[in-house]
Amino acid sequence: MKPYRIHQLAKPYTDYDMIQRHTELPPFSDGRGHLLYIFLSRGRSAGFQDSELLTLVTGLVQLGLDTHEGIDRYHEEPGGDIMRTRQLKVLAGDYFSSWFYRLLAKHDQIAMVGILSAAIADFNVMKANLYGRMREQSFTAEQYLKYTVQLNMRLFLSFTPMIEDSLREVWEKLLVEFSQYETVVQELRRGVDPASALEGYTYWKVLESATEEEELLLSQQALDLKDWKKLKLRCKCDTLLTDKLHASAESVQVLLQGIKDEELTGELRALLDRLLEQMKISGQAAVEG
Repeated sequence: MKPYRIHQLAKPYTDYDMIQRHTELPPFSDGRGHLLYIFLSRGRSAGFQDSELLTLVTGLVQLGLDTHEGIDRYHEEPGGDIMRTRQLKVLAGDYFSSWFYRLLAKHDQIAMVGILSAAIADFNVMKANLYGRMREQSFTAEQYLKYTVQLNMRLFLSFTPMIEDSLREVWEKLLVEFSQYETVVQELRRGVDPASALEGYTYWKVLESATEEEELLLSQQALDLKDWKKLKLRCKCDTLLTDKLHASAESVQVLLQGIKDEELTGELRALLDRLLEQMKISGQAAVEG
């Protein structure tokens, strides 16, 4: 198989000085994307070039959706110009999403425009439902995390009909684990300070056992970093999330044992090893932060 290079192929679309100077973009969906690329490349309906194209446009759409999600999440970013930051997030999200139409049309993948458009519509409905439950405060931290994982799977699940029949079951199971893995890494980063943690896993976990005074401080975003760290430690938030990372990695290892194709197993093990290495760097850094 050709080396995975989607992250490099995405750079011409994502690396803009103005965006990088004035706002912070969410990470590219590298784990889910690499998984999709591996399985598409083994299917009957997609060659190497199609696999790269479909993985690239899905990653750009996901980046656009994730960028829009962050518009109102952070109250302060580098440069201090909140309005400009939000405007850039809107424009950047629209820009990333727009490329999937252009790239698919250019390569005569018209049917995939409809498939991905339907997935985006489903994603937005699911996201609206999540926001509704947030306003009602009608779920636990664990329910929030499970729902977010399902959201992060949605675009990638739309390719299931293109996966080789004999591999679809393991593809879907692996997608769950890789989606959870990437979601949990993001939640670890998000929980570093109370401003960025707002309405994430750590926020909901802390809220489950918070006193009335702590609830008020959380709602007003009036907790300082020291008190926030104490609350996180009391609720074992980072420990619980890190345990979930290890659980997903172990589940992937078990699933790989059931795959008879040694070449496929080797590619998937290499992907898992890369994610584990990234966890040591980024995930652990988030915990220490």
